[in-house]
Amino acid sequence: MIDLFLPLIIGIGLGIEPPQTQVIAVEPAGVVEEITPLSEGSGDDLTAARAPEPQIATGKFTTALEVRPILGMTKSNWVGVREFDGRDLVYFSHLMAWRCGLWDIRYGINGAPADIVVPMEPCNDAFAQPNVMVDVENFLPYVIYPLGSVESIYIEIVFDDGGMDFAQFQRNEVRIP
Repeated sequence: MIDLFLPLIIGIGLGIEPPQTQVIAVEPAGVVEEITPLSEGSGDDLTAARAPEPQIATGKFTTALEVRPILGMTKSNWVGVREFDGRDLVYFSHLMAWRCGLWDIRYGINGAPADIVVPMEPCNDAFAQPNVMVDVENFLPYVIYPLGSVESIYIEIVFDDGGMDFAQFQRNEVRIP
């Protein structure tokens, strides 16, 4: 649960004004049907077209070198499903908190391939903690599905060194009360 509020807590520690409502109460910018999946094969092409970023440990957790071990140890926290206001909200808060070492977060629902890319706020290099989320209105940490429709979630993350990791979860494994 702490991973849902970590970016907010970090923002408060930096003196950033928190949103007037909790992130979970922000009116969604759109439903998942408006997200365009990647075209066939584009995920591998997209990763191959990027040059790996320098992997220098800075202590700011902005590279794959720094975030890969954390995300490997906390894989069970990558995603959460919450029933809220008559809908299923699929949260990516934990991955968003470590996004500066990632190129992409992709997912698929109920056995679908991970071909939907989650929009991520750019790293905030002007702050002591570049992973802080300050624009939650434009980069929501969740997507919306009809109530009870999310049975499983498949996630792939692409690190900024070109490496990948994946996980699959059943609803009951990641359900948030």
